[in-house]
Formats: sequence, C-alpha cells, structure tokens
Amino acid sequence: MSVPGYDVAVTDLYDHGVAFADIRLTADQCDHLTLSIPSVPAGRGGVRGLVGHPSVLQLLHHKRLGEYLWSIVGRDLVAIRATLFDRTIESSWRVQWHQDRVISVRERMAVPGYSPWSVKSGVPHVEPPTSVLEQMLAVRVYLDASGPENGPLRVIPGSHEWGKVAEKDLQCRAAAATSVEVHVPKGALLLMRPLLVHASTRWLMPTHRRVLHIEFAPAEAISPLQWQTSIHLRRAA
Repeated sequence: MSVPGYDVAVTDLYDHGVAFADIRLTADQCDHLTLSIPSVPAGRGGVRGLVGHPSVLQLLHHKRLGEYLWSIVGRDLVAIRATLFDRTIESSWRVQWHQDRVISVRERMAVPGYSPWSVKSGVPHVEPPTSVLEQMLAVRVYLDASGPENGPLRVIPGSHEWGKVAEKDLQCRAAAATSVEVHVPKGALLLMRPLLVHASTRWLMPTHRRVLHIEFAPAEAISPLQWQTSIHLRRAA
C-alpha cells in the first residue's frame, strides 16, 4: 500500500519510522469499535484512557495482533495507552509538527533521564530518555478513511532518527524537511515510531476521521518506574 511518491511498506518502519501493517480490520470491526467506545465530545480532539475499555481489550487480546507485532518488533510488547482521535467541525484546527514524547506512569520517582514531570487527570506523566522512546511503537487504527478532506496525517519520513528535537527548533527543522500526507483507507493499521515528527492538516469537509491510537512498549523498558497501565498481548507460544 502506498501514497503517491512514498512507499510505506512494513519493511520501511525502521528507515522511515512509519509503515502500513500487513493486517487490517474489517468494516464491521471498525463500526463495532466506533459504536462501543466513547465518542469524542464536541470541541475536543480526543478521548484518552481507553486502553482498558472492553472493546479495546478485545482487539488487544486478538492473537493475530500479538503475533503480528512480535514478528515486526521481535519481542513482547504491552499496550500502555489508547486514545480515540476525531476531526469534526468543532475540532478542525491544524495540529503543528510534534513528537510523541510523554508517557504516563504509576508514581513519580527520581530516576536519571526522566524529566520534566507533570500531572494530568491525577496521573504522573514524564518524558523518558530517547532510548525508551526508541523501543516504543504506536499503532493507529483507522475507524474511518482519511483523505485530503478530513485532516490527514502528515509525516517527515526518517525524522524518528533525529532524536529529541527541542520545541524551539522543531518547527523550523520540519519546515525545511520533506513531508508526506498519508491517506489511509478504513480499517488500515498504520505503525509509527513516537519520535517521528508528524502533524495534521486542517479539516475541510464534514466527515469524521476517527483513529484509535494505541501505544506499545516492552514491559520492562522504564524500570524501576512502572507503566500506569500495561496490557499484555496474546500470541502463540
């Protein structure tokens, strides 16, 4: 699967930091998730804290997903966070270039390399070292098709290898780089590295663009800290 001028085969995950998965959901599975998980409230961009929702757990516990991610990463992963994003007329703003660099943990501890700290909805959040972020993987499950009219994802291929880029420098560096707008059919799964520099364009047409964004990591990656939530995947022994 590709977009004009840009191949995003799964073999490109390591070089580009983004790739389409070789597995996908059916339209019925997408519709079930859409109906069963909470909708994004008007004026908001997303609903967080969904990793323990029964329908999301059902997806995470599907043996094929666990087997597939193992085949890509070569080690066991746990699901640590799930967020539903949507683009509607009430949330049609453009999302500027950024990296996903913050994790949620059970408790704050003084561990070298983990900073700055914050608290969101009562949960400690922190930016871990680059070495942790490099072990993580996000899977974007597209519950609706995403094209030029509903705020598609834009990525800078290979930017996950930049490491952490200071916020004051990120916009200028991104503006000078080559970016790609990724159009995704309903049911497709897009794999992303957290350090990949990405953004989204402004929503133009009255259509949903619901994406279930699930983050994965090795269970032990942040020891002695602990993930706020960790859901083990299932796969064949």
